[in-house]
Amino acid sequence: MDYTRLLAQVPTLPVFLSTAHGGAGAGEPQPGTIEMTPGQHRLPQVLLVEDNHINQVVALEFLALMGVEARLAKNGHEALAACKEAAPDLVLMDIQMPGMDGLECARQLRAQQRGGQLPSFPILALTAHALDADVAASMEAGMDEHLTKPLDFVALRTRLQRWLKLPDPS
Repeated sequence: MDYTRLLAQVPTLPVFLSTAHGGAGAGEPQPGTIEMTPGQHRLPQVLLVEDNHINQVVALEFLALMGVEARLAKNGHEALAACKEAAPDLVLMDIQMPGMDGLECARQLRAQQRGGQLPSFPILALTAHALDADVAASMEAGMDEHLTKPLDFVALRTRLQRWLKLPDPS
């Protein structure tokens, strides 16, 4: 697939995420930890946890254009169930959602990882809140990075490439 033409159109789409601060804690996933054996061609698996329909559509389209297999959870409860069913390579976690918010969900995912019930995978916070206190709250909850909405395609791809081996767009 020729992504050049598609990428030229992407900046005109509504934006969804943007880069911010990040850091990984001890015992948590590090950038580039998705390892594949020679000849293995599995696409990266991303769980999008987002309750807003427009943000879902835009993010899922961005992920599809990147060649990523994405699943959707609409709140923290659905995210916990989805991770238990099939652990993703990465989670994009909205912070403000009904029921269980993203911070509590991240805490519970990290507790399950520490307890050996789930493998390690990065969790990237998604939020419109970009104050230092918001970033600190994300990191304290166990997020690996804090991305602020809105973001363009190129910025999201750049950030995901830090954690995943994305397919070559050529």
